[in-house]
Amino acid sequence: MPELPAFDFPQDLRDAQIALLEARVAYEQYATTLPWSAEPMPGWESDRQLHSNYQSGKPDSPGYSDEQAAKVAEFQARLLELSMTVSTHPYWSTLSEDVVAARMALKRAHEPTEE
Repeated sequence: MPELPAFDFPQDLRDAQIALLEARVAYEQYATTLPWSAEPMPGWESDRQLHSNYQSGKPDSPGYSDEQAAKVAEFQARLLELSMTVSTHPYWSTLSEDVVAARMALKRAHEPTEE
């Protein structure tokens, strides 16, 4: 992986980026426990694929319960809040160039550096 330039990110921006990453991971883990459809939907089964025994399909989905829908809305609100905090942070206006490189570096700023 190419070396990214070093940036002096303020701690509150680093903290917001880490919180965003953690919230996204928690949401994705929670989403794996949910029915495949938010609304009740009938299941389906496709025809067998040509030159394969694979046949895709889904069972009936009961849809999300009220608690599940509320939890998803809570995750989405938190992800939006953190995304806005990171993307509108005053630090970005201090950069005249390399903004894209800085945003990419921020996403990896929590990772240990190789020395």
